[in-house]
Amino acid sequence: MVFFNKNIEMKKKLIAIICLAAFVAISPACKKDFLDQNNPNAVTVDDNFKSPNDILLAVNGIYQSLRSGNNIGESSDLWTDQRSDDTGTNDNQSNAGEPFQFNNFSLIASNTYLKSHWVSLYATVTRANVVLSHIDAVSFTDPNLKLQYTAEAKFLRAMMYFHLVRLWGDVPLVTKQLASTEVAAATFREKQATVYAQIVKDLTDVINNSPLPNLQSGANIGRVSKAAANVLLGQVYLTMATTLDQANRQTNLTNAKTYLMNAYNMRTFGELKSIPYTDVFDVTKKSTCPELIFQIVNKQGDISYSSSIAANNQAKGETINSQKASSGAGYNVTHDLINEYETGDPRKDFSVKYANDPIVKDWFVTKFRDASDAAGKLGYGGNDWVLMRYADVILMLAEVNNDLGDNATAIQFLDMVRARAGVPAYAVAMTNSAYSTSFPTLKLAILHERRVELAFEHHRWFDLLRAFTTDELVTYFKSKAQANFGSALLSNFSTKDRYYPIPFDEVKLDPLKMYQNPGY
Repeated sequence: MVFFNKNIEMKKKLIAIICLAAFVAISPACKKDFLDQNNPNAVTVDDNFKSPNDILLAVNGIYQSLRSGNNIGESSDLWTDQRSDDTGTNDNQSNAGEPFQFNNFSLIASNTYLKSHWVSLYATVTRANVVLSHIDAVSFTDPNLKLQYTAEAKFLRAMMYFHLVRLWGDVPLVTKQLASTEVAAATFREKQATVYAQIVKDLTDVINNSPLPNLQSGANIGRVSKAAANVLLGQVYLTMATTLDQANRQTNLTNAKTYLMNAYNMRTFGELKSIPYTDVFDVTKKSTCPELIFQIVNKQGDISYSSSIAANNQAKGETINSQKASSGAGYNVTHDLINEYETGDPRKDFSVKYANDPIVKDWFVTKFRDASDAAGKLGYGGNDWVLMRYADVILMLAEVNNDLGDNATAIQFLDMVRARAGVPAYAVAMTNSAYSTSFPTLKLAILHERRVELAFEHHRWFDLLRAFTTDELVTYFKSKAQANFGSALLSNFSTKDRYYPIPFDEVKLDPLKMYQNPGY
């Protein structure tokens, strides 16, 4: 498995490369004059790339940046799940005022959490660009190793831009390491279509021109694979078809189906129902569960590289998640989600629990557990953070086939997930008035299945953006019962909430080129 902490000297060199890269990325442009001189003792980014191992350290640094809650790590739910109808920060007081803005739909451009997310995603882009800008200058005795590192950097850059473009729309697009004098010129928002074109270009190159294995195993779990690249590209095309380019909708849907099927055909198991749902989240099986495609690897019991999600989700008086005692309410779950589980769906009992403690008396998340002695009373859990798994791929295949008008195939994929969960097949479920009234169309049935299958895995907000136009999304949210959302006000939701505001500090750099999103 990849933890990216091989030894102290390697870590020191990695930190040096990362710090230099970050400096290059954020240094403001300045005017040269006769006082400017080159420091002969200065260390440049170029000086740190002499061997393939230096490139490896820098690539590991890209992976390492994903772990942060400000990025896409296990605690990054604020940007996704809490923006949706699944979870939220149910406290608008001073200790949670800014996080509360996300699910209260009262977000402002000066929100410091939002700025931290923007900065972290671009920091990962910068790390990838540094690798790609220097790799050609390094001699490789094994050309496949060079292709592998290039592919990993391009995949991770594409993943970051996919998050950025879905959350903010038009965003700055940088594909090389910038000198300090180039930063100002690169500070402008690029149209979404151009950003998507770069994402497609990067991922297509990863798929067609790299020696990556179909799936990773052993010590390489946590690194990019061909299956992961196909999943991401399929999702990109599906998102383009449903949110961006209606003129090319059919072509994009066909491409989405192609790449998602590529990934599906790389699986090493037969039917999804052969893999118990609980195995996906079993800490003891995270290295062997064949459903997992791409994950951020954590190390049980390690103060620096362990997972804290089990302990953080736990409510006061409970012990199901972790041996670490909790004094709070755990992870807040909307009653809107609780009410959507079908009667008898075992995923509900595994994913959430009602805490009866006097200060809680509400639902909390139990999906990510590690109450082992190895995690201990400090809650140093071993859960990997799963970014891609096959149930997600299967449900995207249901979605894309439905969008293509092939309902029969869409239902076949939908039923794969329902069969594994132990709930009735779609045709049978539709004879139940509660189900057919709640999900009268196949599209809504697939959206429902994604919600309960992938709950708390940071997919829901993006699923909603694909499923509905902006006006439809407003109608969808406002049709829900306020009583199921706690303190967050559904009445605040409007068309402006389709995108996040560009952080205020970024707009200030150039109000014309870094124009603000409507409504902010």
